[in-house]
Amino acid sequence: RKRAVGSIRDVLNAQKEEAKAKFWDEAEIGKTYVGKVKSLTSFGAFVDLGGIDGMVHISELSWKRIKHPSEVVNVGDTLEVYIKDLDREANRISLGFKKAEENPWEIFKSTYHVGDVVKATIVSTTSFGAFAQIIDGVDGLIHISQLADKKVENVKDVVSVGDVVDVKIIDIDPESKRISISMRALLEDEQGEAEDSSDADEVVYSSEEKSEDEE
Repeated sequence: RKRAVGSIRDVLNAQKEEAKAKFWDEAEIGKTYVGKVKSLTSFGAFVDLGGIDGMVHISELSWKRIKHPSEVVNVGDTLEVYIKDLDREANRISLGFKKAEENPWEIFKSTYHVGDVVKATIVSTTSFGAFAQIIDGVDGLIHISQLADKKVENVKDVVSVGDVVDVKIIDIDPESKRISISMRALLEDEQGEAEDSSDADEVVYSSEEKSEDEE
């Protein structure tokens, strides 16, 4: 009986080794696989590709910021992944999961432009300004000089985390993926419109006065 169990174990081990050898023969960067999540760690998820495991790093699980892989996947989930990198000597496989078409930056670029006015949620503050989320996965910086139409000493005197504010997009840097947004620009726009309206009222008033004088 022990011999039979040993024989079965030997056969299974041989099959595993054969599957591994076949995998490495066919594996190439970019190739897609369907696998099951085998385990989770703080830094990623291990996926069984059929006898051999690959790892999806936490940064590859979502375009959004996440603190733990369990926010996106669970043990037992079936995932479609692709090979990002291979280390044949160390038998390490790095997997990708995020889809390019779901990239928030690409969505942002195709939807928003410099000059657009949008609503943004303050997600963090620093000594030099505040970062605000425009869409999921895309933040813009409101520099301290762009928070108000007057000098601001402390960012927290103007905004707090969680505030939803109206901002104007004043610059987009595609290469560094940086977005500059401004609350001050909106205030200046409003002031400009108010001045234009005031000037128009004065012109109308002057015209009316002139008409009365002519009479």
